[in-house]
Formats: sequence, C-alpha cells, structure tokens
Amino acid sequence: MATTAVLEIEREEKIMPTILPSSSSTSAFTTQEYINLENTYGARNYHPLEVVITRGEGVWVWDTEGNQYLDCLSAYSALNQGHCHPRILKALTEQAARLTLTSRAFYNDQLGLFYEKICKISGFPRVLPMNTGAEAVETAIKAVRKWAYTVKGVPADKAEIIVCSNNFAGRTISIISFSTEQQYRFGFAPFTPGFKIVPYGDAAALEAAITPNTAAFFLEPIQGEGGIIVPPEGYLREAERICRQNNVLLILDEIQTGLGRTGKMFAFEHEGIKPDGITVGKALSGGFYPISAFLSTHEVMDVFRPGDHGSTFGGNPLAAAVGMAALDVIVDENLPERAASLGAYFLERLRQIPSPHIKEVRGKGLLIGVELKPSAYGARRFCKALMQLGILAKETRENVIRFAPPLVITRPQLDWALERIERVLTTL
Repeated sequence: MATTAVLEIEREEKIMPTILPSSSSTSAFTTQEYINLENTYGARNYHPLEVVITRGEGVWVWDTEGNQYLDCLSAYSALNQGHCHPRILKALTEQAARLTLTSRAFYNDQLGLFYEKICKISGFPRVLPMNTGAEAVETAIKAVRKWAYTVKGVPADKAEIIVCSNNFAGRTISIISFSTEQQYRFGFAPFTPGFKIVPYGDAAALEAAITPNTAAFFLEPIQGEGGIIVPPEGYLREAERICRQNNVLLILDEIQTGLGRTGKMFAFEHEGIKPDGITVGKALSGGFYPISAFLSTHEVMDVFRPGDHGSTFGGNPLAAAVGMAALDVIVDENLPERAASLGAYFLERLRQIPSPHIKEVRGKGLLIGVELKPSAYGARRFCKALMQLGILAKETRENVIRFAPPLVITRPQLDWALERIERVLTTL
C-alpha cells in the first residue's frame, strides 16, 4: 500500500506536468535582464508583474528560471483552449507551410470554410474578418452608422451610438472616445463624436437616451476590464425589447465573454436573446494568431460594398485555418460546458473564503472577479503574493483580482489553486 507521502506525490503529478527544477535556468539572460531590455527599448504603456514567461502547455506556464505557474489570466481570455493546443498548432504549421497571405485581392481555399464554420456556430449569416478586437469594434461602428443612413434614414452625419459607462472595447481614438476611464482619454483629444453614455445595467436610462437618430446600442454582456461586472438578470432581454421597439440595432461585444468563457458559446445565450451583431476575437485563434470578426444579420452586413472597408491581413488563409481549428477545439472538447460547471464550483469556493479583504465575488463561468475592500490597499499586492505561490492572476480597476484560467483546467487543478488563493486572501 502506498504511503501518504507517495499518494500526495501521485496526486501532484496528476495536477501538474513534469516541471523543470526551479534552480535551473532555461535562458542565457536573467529575469531582470529581460525586464531591463523591455524597459529600455519599449514604450511604458504596460505594468506587468515581474515574471518572464518562456513556455506554456495547457493551463501551465514556465518562466526563464524554470519556475512553474498556473495561468489564471489566459491572456485576457485569448487562451480558452489552453497554451499551445496541439490541434491548433498542427493547423498553424501545416497551413504556414502552404500559404500564409494572399490579401483579399484574391480568393483563398481556407476563408470560405472558416466563414461557414463560424456562421453556423454563432447563428449569424454574415461575417467580416479582421485581426484585433479593436478592429472588429471599429468595423461594427462603421457598419451600424452606414445602416443608420442607408436603411433607417438617419440624416447625414447625425447617427448616434449608445454605450455604457465603465466600458472597455479597445484603445483606438474612436473607441476611447466613448470610454469613461479618464486615463484612457487623457492627452488624446480631440475625440470622435456620435456616442451617448448611459449607466450599465440600467434599461430605463437606455430607453430615455434613444432618439430618432439612434443607430445602435453597443455593450459588453459582462464588463471584463471594468471589473467583471455582471448586469442584473433580465437586463439584456429588456435592452433587446427596447431596441426592437425603437428600430435600434443591438450589438454585443463578445471579444472577452464569447467562445465558451462564461459557460455558453456566447454570453448573450444566457438570456435567450439574439442581437443584430457581435464582435469576437481573442480565443478565436486559441492564442496563436491575431484573429477577430464582426458577425451580423444580412441587413447590417449588406451595407458594405467593395472598397468600403478592409484589411490586408484580415481573412488571410493562415488565420482562417487557425480559426477553424480553434473553434473545433471549443466544440469538440465541450469547453463551454466545462466553463459552466467548473466556474460554478470556483465561484462557490471563492465565496466561502473567510477573508476580511473580500468585498464581493462575482462572475459567470470561468470569468470571475474578486473585488477587495478599499482597506486591502489594492489588488496588485495580492497578485504578487499569488505569483510567489505559483499562480498568475492580474488586477483590474485597482481593487479587483481577475480569475480566468484556460477552460481546459480540471477540478483538481482548481483545488490546487484555491488552496493557495485562500492562503493569500486570509493571511496577507
């Protein structure tokens, strides 16, 4: 019979793959030398934790010194399928050896197949591929404005788009023009006009803001960067009703919430609604390549004519092949269902932690935020402490710790993480 110590070792091996010794460096440079290089030559527009990652597999990453960590950020939900998923890697390498780019001046043998797959999975009949999430949002803005002028009959240059306070959709000039976060806006004016801001989760405020010139209501089903803010039950259904009654398009930003993250393929499915369009990205490539898209009804997408909009890399054959493989992994491995069951378990366990620092635990699926009280002096110091125990998480809006591990995580791995999370939240 195995001893308790042996059983514990076997349990750990099932949770964690074989690791490099923490004392053995895998690089000619030290951690600090890598950090110094970035700080010397790069713009100072990020504030990363001081870990230099060199390898990833599934839910795990390793730094340049051989230390192993559980990734609880998933590159802001771009790694729903886990790091370096072998099926997506195979699609990438095989397509990269054949054909990577044609531009949209020609057809290629991958794009149409990708279109068919994503349209069938999403239920939308039309798709326009881009590269980054911000590009998908810009595409949606252009589409709804042109729809307003050519279909709804809004007077020229008068179209309005209603958005919500505390939103995050990217960092282009037009997108920060409707942000309420002052840091995102300071020093970048003049801004793009045509946006109205209403409180998130307030259907009455939405209804009051609508005018004959309103083209669309654009929002996140759950606000990610805003601190994992889940709106009141029924809010999206009421927003849909209001939009339908006023001939206003309902466009949802599913870049962080979509593709299984919240326990459904798309977060709007939780309330049984059907928006006029959605933006998707991040996990659309499983972290291998920048891929995004705007999906919509025929009525919205058909406003575009050749030359109206485009991208040199948008819809390239490498992206299409990777995107198909990434979608297949989500479907074949039942990742939305995994996120639903494991997310409910994770939320329940987090809410049971007897920490004097916790103000609220909220989320849906495996998109979870732990908001700390002001007396906790910010979430970053807790993220640093978690890093020392082998968990990589990141603060958002100063007082919220975001937990969003890859959807391929297992319950034993969650238990392994929860023991360390509770230790930090109750002893720091």
